[in-house]
Order: sequence, then structure tokens, then C-alpha cells
Amino acid sequence: MRFGYFDNKRREYVIDNPATPRSWTNYLGSTAFGSVITNNAGGYTFYKSAAQGRFLRMPFNSVPMDQPGRYLYLHDHDQKDFWSNSWQPVGKPLSAFKNICRHGTGYTTIASEYKKISSEATYFVPNGKNYECWIVKVKNEDTKHRQLSLFTYVEYASNWNAQDDLINLQYTQYIVNVQAKGNIIDHGTNINLPELPDNFEEKDQGRHTFLAISGALVKGHDTDREAFLGPYRTYANPIVVEEGQCRNSSGVGDNGCGVFQVPLSLAPGEEKSFLVLMGVGAADKEGKAAVADFDTVEKAEQALEEVKQTWHSQLNNFSVDTPDEDFNNFLNTWAPYNCLITNSWSRAASLIYNGERDGLGYRDSVQDVMGTAHLIPEATRERLRLMLSGQVSTGGALPVVKPFAHYPGKMQAPSAEEYRSDDCLWLFNAVPLYVQESGEVDFYKEVIPYADQGEDTVFGHLRRAIMFNLERLGQHGLPCGLLADWNDCLELGQAGETTFVAFQLRHALITYQEIAELLAAPEEAAWAKTELEKVDQNIAENAWDGEWFLRAYRHDGLKFGSQENEEGKIFLNPQVWSIISGYADAQQQEKVLKQVREQLATDFGVMVCAPPFVKTDYTVVRATLMNPGMKENAGIFNHTQGWAIMAEALAGNGDQAYAYFKATNPATYNESAEVRECEPYVVCQSTHSKYSPKYGASRLPWLSGAATWLYYAATQHILGVQPVLEGIKIDPCIPAHWKEFSVQRIFRDKTLHIAYKNPEQVQKGVKSIELNGTTLQGQMIPMELLQDTNNIIITLG
Repeated sequence: MRFGYFDNKRREYVIDNPATPRSWTNYLGSTAFGSVITNNAGGYTFYKSAAQGRFLRMPFNSVPMDQPGRYLYLHDHDQKDFWSNSWQPVGKPLSAFKNICRHGTGYTTIASEYKKISSEATYFVPNGKNYECWIVKVKNEDTKHRQLSLFTYVEYASNWNAQDDLINLQYTQYIVNVQAKGNIIDHGTNINLPELPDNFEEKDQGRHTFLAISGALVKGHDTDREAFLGPYRTYANPIVVEEGQCRNSSGVGDNGCGVFQVPLSLAPGEEKSFLVLMGVGAADKEGKAAVADFDTVEKAEQALEEVKQTWHSQLNNFSVDTPDEDFNNFLNTWAPYNCLITNSWSRAASLIYNGERDGLGYRDSVQDVMGTAHLIPEATRERLRLMLSGQVSTGGALPVVKPFAHYPGKMQAPSAEEYRSDDCLWLFNAVPLYVQESGEVDFYKEVIPYADQGEDTVFGHLRRAIMFNLERLGQHGLPCGLLADWNDCLELGQAGETTFVAFQLRHALITYQEIAELLAAPEEAAWAKTELEKVDQNIAENAWDGEWFLRAYRHDGLKFGSQENEEGKIFLNPQVWSIISGYADAQQQEKVLKQVREQLATDFGVMVCAPPFVKTDYTVVRATLMNPGMKENAGIFNHTQGWAIMAEALAGNGDQAYAYFKATNPATYNESAEVRECEPYVVCQSTHSKYSPKYGASRLPWLSGAATWLYYAATQHILGVQPVLEGIKIDPCIPAHWKEFSVQRIFRDKTLHIAYKNPEQVQKGVKSIELNGTTLQGQMIPMELLQDTNNIIITLG
């Protein structure tokens, strides 16, 4: 069953049935001021941090699932009826209530029509501003005059600290002071205390947010939630909306809200529009300034166009036209948009990540830049600088880097028990990709401090990352797993060993050797080569299980991911990374990929392991805590799907790489959204596998490494457009039935129009490259031959 469709021209996903299986969300704003909004106007808003700067309340895991939010209620004074512009929270019968939600890039428009009254609200955050702007329009489609009132509703958190707001009620119910000042509401907490802008994490300080009406008359207000809703009522039937008249209440203590009543007298065919502004700051300062900035709807509409242009200019850096429309839908807008949103908020702000995480998870955010390097290169460089300064002098990393509370050289290093073995090895994927994308080799020479003490060049940081793992090898000469090795459910500790990180370490040593040669550091290159030989020897002697690679050794030598195991007999990660790292020979490649297809592949993606854990000791394999077929317990962990695609592409299997992509691509399930349940325009963290009764259902949309790796695998390994220092390497691996397709790519300010021809219907292999009418040899397009605009013809064969 479908609930919406892709509007490619406008780069929107249009939801024309609001009764979606789950709340389908979008993001507004920037890393300074962000908002989560659903197709029914639910969600919340925050400043700098969804955990410590949340000023709109969201009681997670509640029923209904996305309430409260940013609501606009309408009351008809003649008919004594009321409804909401979004289908929820009032929930009028869909037989009489028409509703469309358009999720776009940095904005959401929700429009409805009920009893010949049409209304619309477009929500966005103007560039560079710390407030939301709602463009509100109401039109009388009737042949007679209509007398209406519109009511805004937002519900304030009583403390910006999300945890305090939801559970520390004996305190937070007494610090709220919400007052209406003309057309602006001032929501204050701890108003007797000073503001501490340099100490964001201090939750007990004076803070203010505002809600303003611009361009319309205000007839009344309410800032006390209970006065607005009425006793034993819900957001579906507030007493104020039902009666059509505000109480003019003041929210001093208890629970504050932001309600304005705007009277609307509409002649037949008449439309009125105005603005709602909501953001950070006091009513008489930042609130008044916002109203002055946006004193007309036209100014807001211009700001909205600027937001669209900002996003679209980034997304235009890579576009495709292939025979697969779902492939195009995903790659042209939603995959890069997903990557950019994930890069902004890491794993800290969604309807699932509800405040228990804060800041930028180290391993997550380092990988996230791989999806943004070609879209926002300057911001990617700054993010890499930040994350490198989150590496400690041991070579390990802080688990989380908080941009609003990060002081390089002064941070406390993790204890030995807190380190993760994979954290800094992701730098060998992210840093070289940025350098190849930008051509800035000198980035390796830039000096960046460690989090705890000292400083080094980026090249030096990379060496310390390798040394961290070389200094922590187990009895088989493989890296120790420590607290986790990407798989948070595999706690191998200080003595257990991980083959997955062994392959990562191998990749790191190869990459480091290449960088050393680039920087004319022969001694470092020789050192890396020697260490690589040792790692390869240890893998050869201890990681192969006959038909596939082991996953790990426990401290006492017990194997995981072995034919000897009843549960967790085979794991995906070591199989695909044996190929990605370049270790597996042709025979091993064939064997491990065959086992992955036969034992791990499903219709909805590749499982992380199989069979699931039920009886295994949970103190080591914590996946036992989870139901079979979910997340790390033989679920389809979508972070890994890009790796499976890459491995098949590197092996030359285009049909299989494409099949894995289609199984993971959310757009594939637009017509069967009732099965997948989550948004068909963004990737989810995990999908229930065949071992779960909810087979095919996906969970945790938006914020996961899945989008980055799926996008990276599709662009660089299926389409094969690979940035290298010398230029662009062309190495596609496609389904044989694709006879032709095209890519447009911006690379170092040069525009590349690439047309692919596949007359022999091969899966891999470049027969010829023609650049601006000149035939080139090999697979490389040298940078020095590129003009400002280039026409490139690739013939496969």
C-alpha cells in the first residue's frame, strides 16, 4: 500500500494519505537550531542539542506517537465545528478531510481542505536564523462569508534539559514563566537567574524562547497548557478551540504553551496569510527582531526560496539518470539529503534518539563525512578537524565529541575499558576521501591537537590510530575487541580478538603506506609495509575457517562466526571486509560471497549474522538480549549493506551488487509501505529479518551510517565515479541489463556530464573513455585535461 509519491521536479516526497504506518519525519534548520517535524505536524525543536537544548516537549513512545507538535487549529464560529490543519491531532474522518504533506529539503508544507476551507502551513528555518518561520494561509472556498478563528499551539519543555523536563517534575513545574506581550509570547525558565551563554551544559540558568505572530491581528492568548486543553481533554479536543475563545491564561509554573487566537473573516474566495515565528531569545529582544525581519509574507517566501536553493545547490553536485526510477529518486535527492542531515545531528535528534545521546558519536561521525565530502567540502574539512581533535594521545578516541563543550588539549581521556577498537580506523576511509575529493594534500600536514594533550599533524594522528591497535593485539596477533568493534553487542574486552578490525587495520596500513609515499616519507612507508606483512600473516594463520572468515575469538579462545558454532555461525562483516581491505584472494572471494548469498541474504537485505543467538552467554554476545531477527541478533543491520554492495562490485558481480542495493533502497518499498512501515525516502538503521515475525519492517530512520555507506557504494562502486588525487577514475559495476545511463558530477569546480554505453551488456569493465572528443587510455580522467564543462562518453565492455 502506498501513502505518497516522489515529486522529483520539486525534490519533495508528497504524502497524500496522512494515516501513515508510523510518523514520517523531516528536519528543519541547521546544527545551531534544529527541528524534527512529522507529516502530522508533530515533533520538537532544539537549540544546539536535542538533549540539553530542547525547548519544545516530546514525550517519546507515547500514544499517539508524535504528539504534541506545531499545531494550527481552526474553529468555525457559525457551524460550531473545529479541526486542525494537519490531520492530527483532531483527526477528522479522511472521507471528509483532505490532507497533503510535502516534505522538502529543509522545509515541510502541510495543506488541508475541510468544509470548503483550505489551509496551509509551510514550516522552515531561515538561513542563519535561530527561529522557525511558519507561512500560514487560509482560504474560503465557499460561496458565502465564513467567520473563523485560528489557534496556534506549541508545548514548551519546562527545562531545556530533556531528561529533567520529563522526569524531574518536582523541580521543573516551578521554574516556568510564560507571558504574552502583545503579539509575542515570552517563554521563560529560571527567569531570576542570569543567562550563561558560555556554559551551555548548565541546565539551571535563565533562558527564553519566543512565539510571535507577524501580519495578523491577535485576539487572545493562552500560555497555560491546562487552561487551553481543559481537564481530562487531549490535543484532539482542547476546550479553548472547541469553544472558539482563548482564556488569556498565564503559564506561571506547571506546563507552559504558546497559543494565539487569530480571527479570520473571509469573504467568498478570499485568502489571508500571515507568519508565525518561534525561536530562541526573549520576546522584547530577539522576538521583536524576528518580527522586524519578517514583517511581510513576501519576505518569508523569499527566505524559503533561499533555503531551497541552499539545499539544492549542494544536492546538484551529483545526479544520475538510470533505467531504475527508484535508484534515481534515492540518489538524486534523498540519499544525499539523508547523509547531510545525519552528518549534522549524528545520532542525537529524532523520534527514536530522544535525548539519551548527545553530541557526535566518534566512529559514527567520522564515517558520516564520507557521504558529504563532495557535497559540502569546506564543512567536511571542519568536521574532520573537530573529530581529529577528539582523538586522544593514545590513538584511541573520545566516545562522543560535543561541539558545544569540546576543549582540545583539556579533555579527559577514556579509561582502558571505554575504548572501542574501531573508532579511529574509520579515519582511513574518511580523511583520504576528503583529500582525494578536494585535492588538498597539505591537509595531511596540518597540525591538530589531541583531545587530552599534545598535538600532531593529521599524518601523525593517522599513525597513532594504527599504533593504538598494534599495541593491543591478542594471543592470535589480531586486534583486541575492547568495549566494541563496531558491533556494540560483541564485548570482547582487553583479551578477546576481532577479525573485522584486523581487516580494518590492514586497510589502514595500506592507506598509510600510500600516504607516506605521497608525502615522501619512505621510512614511514617501509614501517607500514612491515606491519602489514605481520597482520596478513596473523590473519592467514588464525582467521580462516575453511569456507569463510571467523568473526572473533573470546579471551579463552572460543570462536565466534565459526562452523563449530550452533548460533552465530557466520557473520557478514569479516566476509565483505576481507574483500574491501584487499586481503581475500580470488578463491576466498568466491567462497565468502557464496556463503553470504546462501546464509545471510534475504529479500530485504543481508543479515549481520546467522543463525540468531538464543542460548549464548550474553556477557560476551549481548545480541542474546534481543529478539531473534532484530538489530545485531541476526537482523538486517543496514549500515553493512553498503559493504556487501562494495564487496560484490569489487568482485565484478554487478547484478548481485545491484540486487543488494534494491533490497536496501527505501524507495523500492514505496508501494508496500505497510510492510516496511518507515519513510520510503530515507534509510533506516535496521530491518527485521526472516527470524522475526515482523520480517521486512524497518526501524530507526534517518540517523544511521546506513545512508552514508549505501550512497557511497552506489556512487563509487555501482556507478564507479571515484575521485582520486590525479582526477576521476571510472570503474562501474552495474546490472547487465542497463544498456545506458548517465551521471552529472561536480568535481573541484568542474562539471562532468558522463554518458555510459553498455552495448555488450557487461557488468564490469571499461572499454573506452572519450573526454570532450578525445579518446583516453585506461580508466583515469586526468585533472589537467578537464575543462570547466566536460562531455564524457564511457563505453563498457
